[in-house]
Amino acid sequence: MHKAISERVQQLRQWLVQHDFDAIIIPHEDEFLGEYIPAHNERLHWITGFAGSAGAAVITQDSAAMFVDGRYTVQVTKQVPGELFSYHHFIQEPPITWLQQNMPAGSRLAIDPKMHSATWYQAAQNKLDGQIEMIDVESNPIDMLWSDRPQTVESPLRLMPLDIVGQPSQDKRNNIAQLISQQNADAALLTQIDSICWLLNIRGLDVPRLPAVLCHAILHADSSLELFINPERIPSEFGQHVGKGVTISSPSQLEASLSSLAGKKVIVDPNSSNAWFSQVLQSNHAHIIASNDPCLLPKAVKNKTESQGMINCHVRDGVAMAKFLCWIDSEVEAGRLHDEDTLSNQLHDFRKQDESLADLSFDTISAAGSNAAMCHYNHADQIEFGKLELNSLYLVDSGGQYPDGTTDITRTVAIGEPSTFMKQQFTLVLKGHIALATARFPVGTTGSQLDVLARQYLWAEGYNYDHGTGHGVGHFLSVHEGPQRISPAYNGVALQAGMVLSNEPGYYRANEFGIRIENLELVTEKQTQGDLSILGFESLTRCPIDVRAIERNLLTTGEIDWLNQYHQKVWNDVSPFVDDEVKEWLKQATLAI
Repeated sequence: MHKAISERVQQLRQWLVQHDFDAIIIPHEDEFLGEYIPAHNERLHWITGFAGSAGAAVITQDSAAMFVDGRYTVQVTKQVPGELFSYHHFIQEPPITWLQQNMPAGSRLAIDPKMHSATWYQAAQNKLDGQIEMIDVESNPIDMLWSDRPQTVESPLRLMPLDIVGQPSQDKRNNIAQLISQQNADAALLTQIDSICWLLNIRGLDVPRLPAVLCHAILHADSSLELFINPERIPSEFGQHVGKGVTISSPSQLEASLSSLAGKKVIVDPNSSNAWFSQVLQSNHAHIIASNDPCLLPKAVKNKTESQGMINCHVRDGVAMAKFLCWIDSEVEAGRLHDEDTLSNQLHDFRKQDESLADLSFDTISAAGSNAAMCHYNHADQIEFGKLELNSLYLVDSGGQYPDGTTDITRTVAIGEPSTFMKQQFTLVLKGHIALATARFPVGTTGSQLDVLARQYLWAEGYNYDHGTGHGVGHFLSVHEGPQRISPAYNGVALQAGMVLSNEPGYYRANEFGIRIENLELVTEKQTQGDLSILGFESLTRCPIDVRAIERNLLTTGEIDWLNQYHQKVWNDVSPFVDDEVKEWLKQATLAI
């Protein structure tokens, strides 16, 4: 592999010389700037060998640098040849800073504006001003050099029925068009594929782990919409499905349509749209209103049909989890300590027993022993899979994409007898999880105001975890959905009834073990005696929490009551769909403590 990468880097350097460039930045992003990237757009992987989900490379005529964050410091050394690339921390020494320190004044930097957000592009231009010249390229050189590039996946469009999505596309477009008018705008550019799929009630499988189709759209203030997608992909019943006012254009028409917005006021989200869009609009004298994607908040607030679908799919997902956890226990008892890949595949097989499963919602984190101390560990990226060991913990973070909803669950499983310290930390994490699950808060409260609830018991003993406590989750869409979050970082988005968020405090002890307990929560209205409108959470996830890892003496009576009631709910909802040894296992796993 290293020989192939060396040859590719050499080809790219020849391109730099031919076109009189001194350097080029290759980010992990593609033109859609989404979290998940289809195989044919994995340009960073092709040029470096790096398989992680975030990073960038800078290649000059005589050197190369690779940038990753703290999650990938070990992985990068295994995948990216050190004789070709120097390694750098993406946050502490970003590519632009590296270029300033390593390139002489007057250097010419090649940039594909479709691979960078408008916000990043502007900031980079401001920082390099007067020192390094950023020059846009019309064609990405990697696309020209990549001879065995995978074919673009054009999956069938899935037209979502009303009894699953709960609101016609026409109504959604009217509502978003009103938001556009309220901002005194003529149109909104939609570049996030999950927003467009939500708006048109369509789904697909163009991208792994995200049930969406690769497309762009322009929504006008009169609620008419231009969809840019290969017209051959559109099923005959599409027009009837979406209602009047939707026109289909080939992606090659996108630039002409943007140009036709000359003099118009156009909402563009500079954080989620690539710089090329803003450049085309500005060069045609459109007035850009920099604002969030107008679909974000309406998409995050699930209607009653979507909420019920989330409840339903979590029961079916709980059946798969019960089968899996039962299987692990019986295998460990028989002395069969499997590796992380076998465990991950077995869980996927149990999920696939539900024929409605469309995909996983992300790559399963299957982490044995000390590997779980890396909170974004991916066993598939390792040279050797970790194996279960007795008297340790196993962490599995996984989820499914179902037509009626998206799941995301983490369970930490006792393998043998965990140590006293492991049990203490597991219980502190559980106490934080329960504190957040039982929170009551007035309308207007944000996730950043609630985050401390999940950390308080760890903090009291001098511990913490280095990630957010909760992210939004889409309805048969992205498992990481904004704009709401639960984290220490300020987030001004108030939680609303109908939003779905994860509740996932954890604890990670380097080189020893990792713990995370994650349920999804639906924000609901709560009845009170007072006059304040109060919200709270309803746990959607239906899966036992491993009581063998709990130090019972650390739990209050109220916390024990919560756990017992939660387990009763799991038993009531999941037991009708399992039998024999799984049913017996579930009965034991949900017994009151």
